[in-house]
Amino acid sequence: MNLSDPEVTVIKMYAAREEIYPRETKGRYATLRWICVWLTQLAFYGMPWMSWNGRQALLFDLAARKFYIFGIVLWPQDFIYLAALLIICAYLLFLATAIAGRVWCGFACPQTVYTEIFLWIERMIEGKRSARMRLDKQPASFSKIAKKTAKHMAWGGVALWTGFTFVGYFTPIHSLAQEVLNLALGPWELFWILFYAFATYGNAGWLREQVCKYMCPYARFQSSMFDKDSLIISYDKKRGEPRGMPSKHADASAKKLGDCIDCTMCVQVCPVGIDIRNGLQYECIGCAACVDACNAVMDKIASPRGLIRYTTDNALSNNLSIKEVRQRALRPRVLIYSGILLAIVVTFFSALGLRTPLKLDVIRDRGAMGREVDDGMIENVYRLQIMNTSETAHRYQISVSGIETLALVTPNVVDLAATETRAVPIRLRVAQGQGEPGSNKITVSLKALDDGGLQVTEHAVFFVPR
Repeated sequence: MNLSDPEVTVIKMYAAREEIYPRETKGRYATLRWICVWLTQLAFYGMPWMSWNGRQALLFDLAARKFYIFGIVLWPQDFIYLAALLIICAYLLFLATAIAGRVWCGFACPQTVYTEIFLWIERMIEGKRSARMRLDKQPASFSKIAKKTAKHMAWGGVALWTGFTFVGYFTPIHSLAQEVLNLALGPWELFWILFYAFATYGNAGWLREQVCKYMCPYARFQSSMFDKDSLIISYDKKRGEPRGMPSKHADASAKKLGDCIDCTMCVQVCPVGIDIRNGLQYECIGCAACVDACNAVMDKIASPRGLIRYTTDNALSNNLSIKEVRQRALRPRVLIYSGILLAIVVTFFSALGLRTPLKLDVIRDRGAMGREVDDGMIENVYRLQIMNTSETAHRYQISVSGIETLALVTPNVVDLAATETRAVPIRLRVAQGQGEPGSNKITVSLKALDDGGLQVTEHAVFFVPR
C-alpha cells in the first residue's frame, strides 16, 4: 500500500497532545482552591516533623512493623483498623461525589494541588499565558534557555523536597535528614526519594491534564456516582444561547442574543482544555475556574452572574430554585452513603476505644508433647508471645488455671518496655494423676501489676501422656 496515494485515507488512532496554557483566574473558587493547596501542603510537609511522646507523630515504620498515628500504635495484627480507615476515605469520596461531583478532583487531589503549584512557578518565571505562548514559539535564545532552566530547576527542587517528605513518613525524618546531609542514604531510601520526586515532576510538570484524562480511573467511573441532582459545573444554555458580542448598531442589537459573548475565557482558564459549554465531559475535574472567569466577564458587561455555575441537571431542566436544589440533596443515594459511612465510623472508633493495648499468643512446644520430670510431675513447655502495644512500660504477672495442681515453674513476672514485643518461655507442671490423659484445656492470663484494667486471657492445651 502506497500511503502517498491520494485515494488512501490514513486514520490516526491517537491525537497529538496540544499544549494547554491555562490563564490565571481570580474569584471565590480560585481562593478556595488555594486555601486547599495551603492546608494540604502544610499538613503533608509539616506532619513528619511533629513530635508525640518523644517520637515522630505520624510514622509508618515498616522495618519495625509498627504504625504510629499520634497516640495510637498499630501492629500487623491491627491491619483491620487501617483497612477501616481506607473504607471510610472511600465512602467519604462516594458521598462527596454524589453531592457535589468531582469536588475532590478540583480542590484537594494531589494531582490538582501540585499542578497548581507548578503552574504558579511557571507563571512567576515565564510570565502570564500570552507570554508563555510567545516564549514557546520563539527560537532558542539565551533568555529562553535561562527561563526554561530556572523553571525546571524550581520544579525539581519542589519535587525532591516532596520525595524526601514522602519517605519521611516511613523512615524517621530527622535521621533521614541527617543521612541526606551526610550523603549516607541507603539504597532503598535514595530510590524512593528519586522515584517519588520523578513522579511529582513528571505528573505535575509535564503530564498534567493527561493524568486526569487518561491515567486516573476515577475519571472513568465517576459518572456511575452522579445522578440528576448531583451538583456539577454547568453552562446555562437557555440563558447563554445564541452566543455573540452585542453591537452598538441598532439593527444588530435587535437580534436576540444570549448572555454568552463567546469570549472563550472559560476555555482559556480550564486546566484540562475543555469547553464547558459543550456539556458535562468526563475530563472536567470540577475546579470551577470557568465559573470564576465567567462571573468576572458577566460583571464587566453588567449581566447577572451564574451563566456557568454549580447546579444540577434537574435545576437546569426544571428551573429549580436554590432552596429546591438543597432539598433534593437529601435523596436516597446520599442517605444510604451517609448511613453506611456513619455506621463504619461509629464501629471504627468504638473498636479503637475498646482495643486492649496488650496482646498475648500462647504457643506450645510441639517437639515435646508432655514429659515426666524427676519429681514425678508432668511438664509441658510453652512460648508466650507478649506484645505491649502501648507507649508505657508495664510489669505483667503470668497466671495459669484449668487443672487443679497446674503450676508455673518459671518466673511469673515479666517487664516490657513501651511498644516492645518479647517471646517468654514458660514451663507448666501438674502432679501425676491429675488431668485426663490426652489434651486438657487450660487458661493463661496476663495482668499488668500497675494497671488492674489491663489484662488478657488466652486458652491453650496441656498434654498428659496416656
